[in-house]
Amino acid sequence: MDQPTLTLRNNEERRLLAGHLWVFSNEVDIKKTPLTGFAPGQSAVVTASRGRPIGVATVNPGSLICARIMDRDPQTVIDTDFFRSRLRDALALRERLYATPHYRLLFSEGDHVPGLVLDRYGDVVVAQLTTAGMDRRREEIVAAIVAELAPKTIIFRNDATIRDLEGLPRDVETVYGTAPDTLTINEDGAVFEVPALSGQKTGWFYDMRENRTRLCRLTPGRTVLDLFAYAGAFSVRAALAGASAVTCLDSSETACAMARDNATRNGVGGKVATVKADAAAFLEECAASGRTFDVVSLDPPALVKRKKDLEAGLRAYERLNRLAMDVLADDGLLMTCSCSQHVDAWELRRVALRAAMAAGRRGQILEQGHQGPDHPAHPAMAETDYLKSFILRLLRP
Repeated sequence: MDQPTLTLRNNEERRLLAGHLWVFSNEVDIKKTPLTGFAPGQSAVVTASRGRPIGVATVNPGSLICARIMDRDPQTVIDTDFFRSRLRDALALRERLYATPHYRLLFSEGDHVPGLVLDRYGDVVVAQLTTAGMDRRREEIVAAIVAELAPKTIIFRNDATIRDLEGLPRDVETVYGTAPDTLTINEDGAVFEVPALSGQKTGWFYDMRENRTRLCRLTPGRTVLDLFAYAGAFSVRAALAGASAVTCLDSSETACAMARDNATRNGVGGKVATVKADAAAFLEECAASGRTFDVVSLDPPALVKRKKDLEAGLRAYERLNRLAMDVLADDGLLMTCSCSQHVDAWELRRVALRAAMAAGRRGQILEQGHQGPDHPAHPAMAETDYLKSFILRLLRP
């Protein structure tokens, strides 16, 4: 099938030839190939200025990232068979990693399908379509999922703010089957439930699973504080791992109720106490009263959503880390995390160091983590390696 051409300006192909998948609007030779000539989501063959084909992309003339490379073969057609092939590749990895079908099945650029995220909850698949290219191919995506996975239900959770940048409406829709009231997650033997059509992201933070596992090994016999806990994933798992008591904190009563239900579901309701509070205010109150914890998990939402907010965001991270260290018992453990794309691992490490110095603690980094292997990072795109974590041991002088 003949596809239109999107031609780059002179020397703008080098980043793409090195493996990156994004084309920015100022890299396009709009005299040769005006962006206004493309419909949102239309596919095109991206070529260098002298005509060398680079790959097939989906195009959105109204977005700063105006094209996203889907395949390096210029003959590729982005149809149902394309999505089926990508799904088979992704499924082969996840089935090697996990014993049950509870994971991120497709991670956008990390799985070479820019703009498409799929999370699997047993026989329910929850999708996010974040680009015009994917939104235009809803029917093909559904057909591919049905053919490869035979799910009972497919839900489109297209309510993320990132769709605004693509000029797409936000909506939540059950596009196949009937949506259950809740999604069920099996994580290393613990069982959780979250609402199917509401809640955060696609329902569950699969990206933190391995980080939770690493910290849980260090919780037996310890008192634990889980900040920004959402539905209690770490709280419940820490209690199951042998923590003596767990405080599970979130600013949302809905999240606290989910955490309580999940603790009861796993038989640790007596060990997990939920607290609805602002994290910083709670930490200040604990420090003032002398209350301490042996292990603290600090996993806040992204505090740097735009590059220009980096310095202010780093100060916010440092404040939270300092407050968390103020309530750590001597020889305590802190897992500090950032899911901000614009904060790299070195910056988070420096945040932790500055907080430790201000708190008068001697710190040791025991482990460094990032998102789990069901969120593979694209080797040419640092943007896809977004989640950073450190487990620190903190000692008093």
